[in-house]
Amino acid sequence: MDAREERSLAAGLFNRTWELFDARASDDELIHTAHASAYHWAQVGTAANRARGEWLCARVYSVLGRAEPALHHARRCLELVEANPADLEEWDLPAAYEAVARAQSVAGDLGEARRYVELGRAAAARVADEEDRAPLEADFATIRT
Repeated sequence: MDAREERSLAAGLFNRTWELFDARASDDELIHTAHASAYHWAQVGTAANRARGEWLCARVYSVLGRAEPALHHARRCLELVEANPADLEEWDLPAAYEAVARAQSVAGDLGEARRYVELGRAAAARVADEEDRAPLEADFATIRT
């Protein structure tokens, strides 16, 4: 498979994971599609693509109530974002904070969840484009702190 095909597959799997959320698909299918997307982005993507792949895995595990893997992937997302600021969009940092906050909430550490929600909301406030900022703000509002 060439790089163009692999990027297309990674993007398709990312989108398929969101469809599965909406369809209330099996846990295994959600996990597998998220990991498959992250794997393919790791092969041919940018730092931003790799961070977003980790974000997706964190989201899946958080939704499934699986704290340990959610924390692992959320922390990895944040590490990638912090290490590669020039490669990212302005919404990637608040999204990484959202992943950590949600995973901390699932883990039952509401103090850490609250801390990352606050960091994320402050970072989201700096996102100029309302279409990029609004979904972040909506996501923060769904995290139990």
